Formats: sequence, structure tokens, C-alpha cells
Amino acid sequence: MIGRLTGILIEKNPPQLLIEVQGVGYEVDVPMSTFYNLPAIGERTTLLTHFAVREDGHFLYGFASEGERFAFRQLIRISGVGARTALAVLSGLSVADLAQAVAHQESGRLVKVPGIGKKTAERLLLELKGKLADALPVTSRAVGDSRSDILNALLALGYNEREALAAMKQLPAETGTSDGIRQALKLLSKV
Repeated sequence: MIGRLTGILIEKNPPQLLIEVQGVGYEVDVPMSTFYNLPAIGERTTLLTHFAVREDGHFLYGFASEGERFAFRQLIRISGVGARTALAVLSGLSVADLAQAVAHQESGRLVKVPGIGKKTAERLLLELKGKLADALPVTSRAVGDSRSDILNALLALGYNEREALAAMKQLPAETGTSDGIRQALKLLSKV
């Protein structure tokens, strides 16, 4: 099994790359999130990979981070979700956004991904529930949870979503829940 490639980037044709590793050229399909963060052609790059053998061929998928590869592997385990659909999901949503959509059961975020309908989105949410929390570092899970808690608190206090989100944009990224609510209320009282 091929788990990682380090070599020279020869070609970039979305979503496929050609990476030369010691004289061998590997064709690798990547999500657009990985594609946009690649170095220039002719430069050295490293990708974590997932190697799939099917009756119609051998396929190699590449990822910039372990979180992307983990999410891809969780997606393709779902009945009816193939590699192309999994790449589309990871191209349309970051791993953090996907994990947050699953945690909050927000099918609307998944439906925005091309090729994902309402039924598929609901099945993804059901099948992935509880499986992607480990894909996020603890700090980002805590920050994501606090941001969500701040938003919910502001909505519960009667502010509309536009006002709440505008106030939250002005908060530092690492703000805790109670401090965030307090600071957001101060910002909203000035308006």
C-alpha cells in the first residue's frame, strides 16, 4: 500500500496531479483544498495518500493533511459514496466545516456541494455522526464549539443571525464562550 509520496510536482490538471518519485510518475487525484495549496510545478511536495484497487483499475488519492485523508476514508465507507463524491465533499468543505456540519446536523451546508442532494446529505450526516470529531485538534473543536455557543446565545437573546454573525466577526478567534458573549453584547449595544 502506498501511504505517502514525496517527489517533484510535474503536472497539475485539476483534480489530478503527476508526481515524479525517483523516476516513477504517479497520477494522484486530490481534493481542491489540497490542490490550491500545492507548490509550483517543478518543486518538491509531499502528500499523504490512499491507494484503492478496484476491478476497473488502481487509483491513488492524495491529501495535504491527515485530517483530510481520515475524512476521505470515513466518507468512502458509506454505502453509495464513492471516491469522486468524497473528493467533491472535501473540495467544497474543509474538514473542520464538515465536522461542524455533522456535529450540528446541518444538511444545508452539504447540499451546497455540487453533486450532493438532500437525501445524500442527510445520509452523510447520519453515517458520519460521531466519527469526525477526532479529525479535529482539541483546540479547534473547543473554539468551534465556543463560536457555536456564542451564536446560539445571541440568537436566544433576540438578535437576528445577521447581527450576531457581524458581532462575532469582530471577536478574536480564540475567544471563550462567556468572554465571547460578553464582548459580542458590548459590540451589539454600540450599534
